[in-house]
Amino acid sequence: NIQPPAVRRPSSRGASFLCVALGKMAEGRVYNFSAGPSMMPLEVLEEMQREFVNYKGCGMSIMEMSHRGKEFTQVAKEADKNMRDIFDIPDNYKVLFLQGGATLQFSTVPLNILGGAKTKADYLVTGQWSDKAQIECGKYGTGQVACSSKPTKFTTIPDKSDWKLDPEAAYVHYCMNETVNGVEFNYTPDVGDVPLIADMSSDFCSKPIDVRKHAYIYAGVQKNLGPSGLAVGILRDDFADGKREMKICPTYCSWKTTADNDSMYNTPACYTLYAVGEYLKHTKQKGGLPYWDEISDKKSRMLYDTIDGSDGFYQCPVQKDCRSRMNVPFTIMGGNEALEKKFLADATKVKLYTLAGHRSVGGCRASLYNGMPVEGVEKLMDFMKSFMDENRK
Repeated sequence: NIQPPAVRRPSSRGASFLCVALGKMAEGRVYNFSAGPSMMPLEVLEEMQREFVNYKGCGMSIMEMSHRGKEFTQVAKEADKNMRDIFDIPDNYKVLFLQGGATLQFSTVPLNILGGAKTKADYLVTGQWSDKAQIECGKYGTGQVACSSKPTKFTTIPDKSDWKLDPEAAYVHYCMNETVNGVEFNYTPDVGDVPLIADMSSDFCSKPIDVRKHAYIYAGVQKNLGPSGLAVGILRDDFADGKREMKICPTYCSWKTTADNDSMYNTPACYTLYAVGEYLKHTKQKGGLPYWDEISDKKSRMLYDTIDGSDGFYQCPVQKDCRSRMNVPFTIMGGNEALEKKFLADATKVKLYTLAGHRSVGGCRASLYNGMPVEGVEKLMDFMKSFMDENRK
């Protein structure tokens, strides 16, 4: 057997230099409020940096090794196990690691379900992403709008009494948190016996969830669980047998194919999957989902209190009972574009970056994912208060 070359361990002087280098890297970083890809915990980035060139002494980087090799197979198995532990995933659910992000799942969901006797699906449309998902479903079957908050510019979640649910629908789909519009479900929709499908991309891993109430949960990982390149799926096994799959479903989009091949029908996004695994380990070390839940509550309360206490200088358009803890949209002086442009420019001077609202909405938006430390939100609060004092007329 060919052994990898011996790896020379750094001397104590070298180790000290590494610590200094990491410290300088941390000092030079900014507070990135991007909606995704987003800021990651520094501890996770540093661990990935330490293992980048020579993963655990095997002589290769994760980026270089075969996804069929024992080293990477172990990485994938550990990520699967940690997902199950952290999210309390029952044995009758499959964990999937999928390419194409959550957006590909807009097609994949109907392609895997509408091939049976039922060809209609209900969509709770509460923002731009659930709207896109409903439209995509229409290419493969009938995507019915069970409710829509479009008339309010996606600033509310319609009351359950206004939902028009079809008991014969193949499934009901909802987006738990709308990244663009800043609207979040703080409960799991009750849809009776119809299978429930959730896009949890932008609040996944920010709070405990009830997996058992869903037939399928999917989420892009680039918000709260790693860099871009993957979506994770949690699929009840009666949806993994291919019986509902449409004949036109591409092999690569087949849940059965993905599940039968342990998410390795072809080469996965290896480095992103490794990064997700490191993020999951970090989550376990911190105490699991209750830890992120508590921190998310704290950060979002701090920012909303600043907005609500500004006497109208800052305004959040979203109804208070469905405000997102992850994505906080706000306007300045009723949408004064010149002032908002000045706000964004001045913010970068104090290391507060990527605070512009989505191009379709405008205004400002601060995304408070797991990787954003509390001190980043504190710094944003201080800046917002000083900016208000300097620019209030």
